Amino acid sequence: MDTQKKTAVPKAALVVAFASMVAFMGIGLVDPILNKIAHELQATPAQTTLLFTSYLMVTGIIMLFTGFISSRIGAKKTMMAGLVIIVLFSALGAMSQSIDALIYFRAGWGFGNALFISTALSAIVTILVGQTERAIMIYEAAMGLGMSIGPLLGGSLGSMSWRFPFIGVATLMTISFLAITVFLKEKKETSEKQAHVGFFAGVKALAQPKLRGVGLIALLYNFGFFTLLAYAPFLMGDFTELQTGFTFFGWGVLLAISSIFLATRIERKIGTLATIILAMVGFFICLAAIGFGAESSSMVATALIIAGFFQGIINTLMTTVAMEIPDIPRNIASSSYSFIRFFGGSLAPFIAGRIAERWSGAHAFYLASFMVLLGIVLLIVFRKFFLTNEEAEAELTQALHEDPLI
Repeated sequence: MDTQKKTAVPKAALVVAFASMVAFMGIGLVDPILNKIAHELQATPAQTTLLFTSYLMVTGIIMLFTGFISSRIGAKKTMMAGLVIIVLFSALGAMSQSIDALIYFRAGWGFGNALFISTALSAIVTILVGQTERAIMIYEAAMGLGMSIGPLLGGSLGSMSWRFPFIGVATLMTISFLAITVFLKEKKETSEKQAHVGFFAGVKALAQPKLRGVGLIALLYNFGFFTLLAYAPFLMGDFTELQTGFTFFGWGVLLAISSIFLATRIERKIGTLATIILAMVGFFICLAAIGFGAESSSMVATALIIAGFFQGIINTLMTTVAMEIPDIPRNIASSSYSFIRFFGGSLAPFIAGRIAERWSGAHAFYLASFMVLLGIVLLIVFRKFFLTNEEAEAELTQALHEDPLI
């Protein structure tokens, strides 16, 4: 991992981080109002979870091509285009008269989100040159804060009308657009982010064994992540919108704290691989606990909040590993990894809704915990991708010592 410099964070990085926080608010914004949307638009829980699926699937697919777009028009223009699209579709979402229209508008929102989020990560890494770990920590912290504030905003405004949170995001994204316009200055010199990227560069990057292996683990993890995000509110049916919002706020606060203050500290003590495995085990236990305690809103809420602690660690370290693959430019690595991350997440809400309709909400979380367990198995299988050069050399030396024929 790179050495972090104890210098002030540039204003441009903070502006992009703020906009990222607002962008991530859009993911969890609908959590506290899912029940209200389902009731007022006469939709089933399975239909309502498609608000996540359409959003995340479009986000994931478009992310494969954001490197191509940003390399031609620049990171700043790509992010600004994404923000304009988010403002448009979140405003349209506020005016929806049917669940189908809202699902389509969320898909459009996901298009804008893809342009912004994927480019924002590589932009912060570029601004904080030589400080990849610090840049990712800021980005993941913005994600955690956004995902915590989003449900709180959704719960607060949604208690009056489910339409108000959509208007709130449109307003905040407009502010973000203006801030990036003023404070983010793109350098003119040739750089990695300005080199032209092929249209299918993001797809071709998935052929790289390390990115593919890390991405597959991320897909399984994010299946659990977005099952938690999309279906847990339906297990807290006796909570008000505001109570659900505060529950997810607590989850997001722990996610942000572990991202910023604990992930790299624990990593330095026991190593990247061991830290991620321990965090994945903790997350697996939380998902299983929600499954076993699905009939108790307080049990679900408690396990959900604790899960945030483990997720903050996983998010930061998994993203750092993906962004530090030496033979893939960071903007392409960001696009490809984000595609897998969000595509895995897009499957979860739809499948969780179908399983809950056929069996129960508890079974949706049994499946989510099983997927995370598979991710832990793959972590062990692909362990070499998570070792530093020094750790890999030490492991090889030990193996040669124990078996000279290796």
